[in-house]
Formats: sequence, structure tokens, C-alpha cells
Amino acid sequence: MTQRSGCPINLTLEVLGDRWSLIVVRDVMFGNRRHFRELLQNSEEGIASNILADRLKRLVANGLLSRADDPSHRQKGVYSLTEPAIQLVPLLAAMGAWGRRHRPVSEDLSIRAEILERGGPELWEAFMAELRVIHLGAEREAGARDVLRELTEAYLEVKARMETG
Repeated sequence: MTQRSGCPINLTLEVLGDRWSLIVVRDVMFGNRRHFRELLQNSEEGIASNILADRLKRLVANGLLSRADDPSHRQKGVYSLTEPAIQLVPLLAAMGAWGRRHRPVSEDLSIRAEILERGGPELWEAFMAELRVIHLGAEREAGARDVLRELTEAYLEVKARMETG
């Protein structure tokens, strides 16, 4: 692929600037969706299977995801975040904060962004450390926060409250 320029913002957009790439990374990162079927069936935005397949291939080719064969099923792949994808946490937190301030968000889908914004860089670092454990096999530090659990529980709590009225 030919680069339009050497500008770091342009180069980032060449990898992440389409409609679906960051959504796929978000779903692997915050939803811990690691299989094609999980990503397809649990997509809030309704990604088409051919688009998902293309984005997964692209994200692997660009070094943001890795794919390994699923030991439980030969034809399934397990997708993992790479270190460059994990380092997108602050960018995604900033995008979520901007969206909460300037767009008509839903409470359930914005709670994680609110928690990340309030937690700031300290929480982002803890989340990135946890993602390294989940996706890269790093050692979990003693007493480390379970940020993914905190984010998921907050989401489920808001979702349940919204459903009961």
C-alpha cells in the first residue's frame, strides 16, 4: 500500500481511518470478543460478515491483531490484540470522551467511556497492563485491578436498569 504522506496522523488514519477498523478493535478490547462469530453476532453496529472478514485480515496484516488457531476447533481462529493495538487505549478513551460530550450517546454504550475518562491515564495504564495479560500472556501483577471486569459490570448494571425501566 502506498502512503499518501509521512504525517503521523495520516499514517494512523491509513490503518484505522475506515468505518469499521476501530469498531473491531473496540469489540476485541472492551468486549473480549476473540472469535469471528462473536464479533459478527454481537456487533451493536451490525457489521456484515464480508466486511468483518476484510477488516480482520487488514488488522492482522497491519500488526494490530494476531490470529492463532483455536485449539478447541481447527477451523476457528482466536484473535488477540498486539502491543500497538493495546497502546490505542488512550486514543479510544479520548474518542469516547469526545463522543460523550458532542454526540447523542446512549447511557449503556457510553458508561465505559465515562469510566475511562474519569479514571484517566492511571486507569488506562492498568487496563493496558490487563490487556497484555489477556492477549500477550504477560504476568499479572499482584493486586492489579481487573479493569475489564469493572467496565463490563458497569455496562451490565446500566443495561439492566434501562431494561427494567
